[in-house]
Amino acid sequence: MKILVIGETCKDIFHYGDCSRLCPDAPVPVFKLISTKENWGMARNVESNIHSLGSEVGLITNRSAATITKIRYMDNRTNHMFLRVDENDDEYGMLTEEEMEKVDFSQYDAVAVSDYNKGFLSEEILKKISLLHDIVLIDTKRVVGEWAEDFLFIKLNSKEHESTKHTLTEKLINKVIVTKGPQGAQHGESLYPVPAVEVKDTSGAGDTFMAALCFKYVESRDIGTAIRFANECATRVVQRRGVNII
Repeated sequence: MKILVIGETCKDIFHYGDCSRLCPDAPVPVFKLISTKENWGMARNVESNIHSLGSEVGLITNRSAATITKIRYMDNRTNHMFLRVDENDDEYGMLTEEEMEKVDFSQYDAVAVSDYNKGFLSEEILKKISLLHDIVLIDTKRVVGEWAEDFLFIKLNSKEHESTKHTLTEKLINKVIVTKGPQGAQHGESLYPVPAVEVKDTSGAGDTFMAALCFKYVESRDIGTAIRFANECATRVVQRRGVNII
């Protein structure tokens, strides 16, 4: 099996520390660093999870990935986030048609698009990608419209679905998979529940769900089987701190 991942990449950095007092000259907590965890996020997190499941993976992403960071300051005991600092968030660049034309899509069993709507992928490019392979799945942060009609499945979380449900045509509605956190995932009239677990961190869980969904769909060709497996994988990672791989 070989899957192509397309989308934006950043670095996720988690600083874990203690805050036991307030700054004497300002009403803010004093953060005492204990440990730091770094890993690739967004599309490259999808890639890492697919690779962990046993598939070969290709990746098309922004060249600026190493300089774009999401830095989180977390309480070491409770995992409460004090602050998030995004650096170079306007430097993703844009994927061009010329770059896309160099890719041999026929060598892949499926394509997983991780569209964080940061400017790397335009709606025109997304439309073209959806037509270049029979199995193209997308996880998108943008309002869904005509440009998405040729994707096989479209993954949205509850908030994303709420903001775009008024734009969904009958053709699009049948393609949408909505992740609902502790309620599981919805596809059409079918709800796929998840077990009740202690959730420590949801960071990157959507990437894990997308990776597992694409992997299992290629293997089974059954979307119900793929959603159940994606739920299982996402449930495992939310029980750990930070962004994790299956």
